[in-house]
Amino acid sequence: MPKSKRAKVFHLTQVTKKTREQKEKLFSNIRECIPQYQYCFVFSIDNMRNNYLKDVRHELSDCRIFFGKTKLTARALGTTPEDAQADGLDRLTPHLAGSVGLLFTNRSPESISAYFSTLTHVDFARAGTAATRTFTVPPGTVYSTGGEVPPEHDVPVSHTLEPELRRLGMPTRMVKGRVCLGGDEHGEGSAEGYTICREGEVLDSRQTRLLKLFSVCMSEFRVGLLAYWSAATGEVTELEAGRERMLDQRGAGKGGDGAGAGAVGERMEDESEDGDEEEEE
Repeated sequence: MPKSKRAKVFHLTQVTKKTREQKEKLFSNIRECIPQYQYCFVFSIDNMRNNYLKDVRHELSDCRIFFGKTKLTARALGTTPEDAQADGLDRLTPHLAGSVGLLFTNRSPESISAYFSTLTHVDFARAGTAATRTFTVPPGTVYSTGGEVPPEHDVPVSHTLEPELRRLGMPTRMVKGRVCLGGDEHGEGSAEGYTICREGEVLDSRQTRLLKLFSVCMSEFRVGLLAYWSAATGEVTELEAGRERMLDQRGAGKGGDGAGAGAVGERMEDESEDGDEEEEE
């Protein structure tokens, strides 16, 4: 049977590809920073959030932060001793894999490490992340925190949320004007509550929406410093996060699971690069 011409796929995304001029601009901006700064850090970000990254840019206003394709960034720094833009800078390129960025600064490595070691922000999880713990809503009246605090210090969820909770898979119903899970408002008729997620489980959009409705945060924005290059000595110092990351990558390569992680990293790079082109302008 011939293929129907009406069955067409329409992509609703509005992301445009980077032009050659934008890539060349990022390439030249990275090279211009090399002689101006004493240190170049490679860092990774767990659970990227643009609003928290803006705070980092504000605190490090005397530094330069770049995100981009790792191959483009590596070529800008130099991948071999012959084409390296400074002595020893090519030894930084093995750490340019996955979702990473560059930080050029004149601050000491100790001050940069101290700043990022205390930089953590808790946020709601997004689809595709792993649950950090098991979360179960107890039977009976459904409260706004889902049983995280005692009932006397909590308030029942609004009756207007009951249709959405049922749409998201929770077996709730209205009893005497309250949203209930189980037989009645006291939980009689149901021995167990409703488990939204289990520890280690990869969350989908339905689960993340339920967790957000109950104000449960399972994501943490954190910056990990992998390695840095010093212009004074030409040496590259690998940090603890970088050593752990390299070991994980080697293990993933042996196990054959590295392709999925790489694809996620490339996608995050594309998203991050959009925001940084604006910053460089």
